[in-house]
Amino acid sequence: MRRRAELVDQTRVRITEAAVRLHTTIGPASTSIASVAEEAGVTRLTVYRHFADLDALFEACTAHWYAQNPRPDAAAWSAIPDLEERSCRAFGELYGWYRDHADELYPIYRDAATMPLSSQQAMAAGNRMIADALVAGLADDTGLEGRLLRAVAGHLTGFLTWRSLALGQGLGPGETVDLAVLLLTSVAVDGQRRRGGGP
Repeated sequence: MRRRAELVDQTRVRITEAAVRLHTTIGPASTSIASVAEEAGVTRLTVYRHFADLDALFEACTAHWYAQNPRPDAAAWSAIPDLEERSCRAFGELYGWYRDHADELYPIYRDAATMPLSSQQAMAAGNRMIADALVAGLADDTGLEGRLLRAVAGHLTGFLTWRSLALGQGLGPGETVDLAVLLLTSVAVDGQRRRGGGP
């Protein structure tokens, strides 16, 4: 019984890893249950035995990939009180992580709209968590300045924003970080001026 359970677990991992390879190369939009089965060397029925639907397969695939490629610890950023220092560290770590995994992440973000709704929502929640950590304790959600700061943080922490700056505009690693820090801190300073009644 133990050997059988081990074989079942190994098959599940093999299917998950096959899905990861396909999602991070050809993308989710071009990945079917049949292609996952072929990549894993199993039948479609075997895939369905382990994963009831695409939602379950995506959930396992995402968890497996992040376990091997953990994102920077966003919670540590909020412990830095100064926004400029905090954002330097945050964008340095986040953009470095994006750079290291750019080829794998691009097909996922490109095809995000084709993924199961639960996966889209999980991706959006992860992105919000990163942006929230960047401005934690600095933005009042009820005011215009706070909403603007959160919106800019959400935009700047996005993978596609980094890709546009680094690949589309050809900025170097230091330049992308410096620009992101400048934009975020400028919005924060402008918000402080408005609250203080300054120009």
